[in-house]
Amino acid sequence: MINFRLIRHLWLFLAVAEEEHFGRAAEKLNMSQPPLTEQIKQLEHALGMVLFERSRRGTKLTAAGYSILPVVRKFAEQMQQLQSSVYEIAAGRSGILHIGAIAVSLVEVLPPLIEHIHRHYPNISIQVREIDSGDTEALLQSGEIDLAFTRLEIPWDSTIHLHTLRREPLAVVLPKSHPFASRTAVDLKDLAGEGFVMFERAISPDSFDTLLAACHRAGFSPNILHEVRTIALQVAFAGCGQGVALVPASSARYLPSNAVLLPLNDDIWITSVALAWHEGQHDPLRDNVLALARAYFEDGAEGGKAT
Repeated sequence: MINFRLIRHLWLFLAVAEEEHFGRAAEKLNMSQPPLTEQIKQLEHALGMVLFERSRRGTKLTAAGYSILPVVRKFAEQMQQLQSSVYEIAAGRSGILHIGAIAVSLVEVLPPLIEHIHRHYPNISIQVREIDSGDTEALLQSGEIDLAFTRLEIPWDSTIHLHTLRREPLAVVLPKSHPFASRTAVDLKDLAGEGFVMFERAISPDSFDTLLAACHRAGFSPNILHEVRTIALQVAFAGCGQGVALVPASSARYLPSNAVLLPLNDDIWITSVALAWHEGQHDPLRDNVLALARAYFEDGAEGGKAT
């Protein structure tokens, strides 16, 4: 159990030792001298030693007082550091922030943002884990992560909020041997007879449903040959002739030499990265970083079409 009375008495001892005068120490502590004198006597009694020699000329430390002075000074410094740390944490300027991120945001979005956060809050420690978009809601609801960079179109309920960071036009990846590979663009309806390489729905339900709805509007239900976990795998499978892949236009960076990426004439846009958080859970640290991140992206630090 913490002896708060002893802690206070040690603070008083340090003040008297530094001032070498009870009156000046009391003034420094914003208290009257008699209570200060009495509490020093209580400390001496508790320790079983005389700490000060008192005379008309002032107050001097005894040998016992000198012996404990370095320890008390170190203790006082540690207490000040602890107080400062507690205030930093309470104000949301220190602590650990847990971020969940899909693969694409780990590469393109998070590195510059983390640098930006550390410039403003150098005492915040950031822990990042890779997540699937389909797990975002549960992880935010449980508090396992504080913020998520995910691929979602709409929030599930009133407690999960989204701030879209990037929206991109949909494109199609074809093997170079495909009859459409020499075109400059493709109509979605022209892919009705193709097999498709799609994201697993569990990874990004909104993106999956958006693509399915787009195909239905084009007059067909896609024949899904493969469901994979990353855009890079979609592109790789398409390049191997295992189907065509509907992906964000920026996926050209994943293209192997045996594949081409063509824009769609249909002008279909999908969310490629959104910032998500649990509105019902308030934490000063999370709220500070959330405000900083939203301002960072709204100022144009992140490319793409935002909503």
